[in-house]
Amino acid sequence: MRARPLTLIQDDLVDYDTAMERMTDLVGQRQRDERPDTLWLLSHPSVYTVGRRTPLTHLPDPTRGIPVVETGRGGQLTYHGPGQLVGYLIVKLDQDQGIVDYVREVELRLVEALGKLGLPAERRDTPPGSELLTGVWTVETGRKIISIGMRQSRGVTSHGFALNVDGDLTPWNWAIACGMPDVDMTSLRRELGTASMDEVRTAVAAAFEAS
Repeated sequence: MRARPLTLIQDDLVDYDTAMERMTDLVGQRQRDERPDTLWLLSHPSVYTVGRRTPLTHLPDPTRGIPVVETGRGGQLTYHGPGQLVGYLIVKLDQDQGIVDYVREVELRLVEALGKLGLPAERRDTPPGSELLTGVWTVETGRKIISIGMRQSRGVTSHGFALNVDGDLTPWNWAIACGMPDVDMTSLRRELGTASMDEVRTAVAAAFEAS
């Protein structure tokens, strides 16, 4: 894996729409070479985000009271909430690297971070004709712990990943996550019995060479 140091931005809880506005601004800066490659770590209040291909049947019952927002990333429905670490990656890709290649790199870096935290994890290849298995999965229990949805525009990536640390997993059960009705979403706390957001932030930043 090539060296790719990133500049790190950290925030706590940021409203999703506010975050999208800032991310768009960061992408524009990177496209104009006004800032370096960047990793932005943060969390969101409870919200479901959906991709352009997400079927209406995958959406939650509106009475649950959690907003649903359409987003420009790849992938299908994802839940964000407190206790989840979100990472937005604003990276200018090399000419010989496409978005699919970079998503694979992101998966491998996150597998490394989880390993340092004591949780064996893996990326998965998608069998022909199956829903995309983009993301990171636990080795021992086979559960999904990280969702990834990204896009690129004029050679610069946006959006990123969501790693479940110690938040409430119940809202995942109120919708069909990642286009997979049988997916079992998990968290570091569920797998290890304990989890520290500060430790997770440190491990993720290190895995992405971000400071």
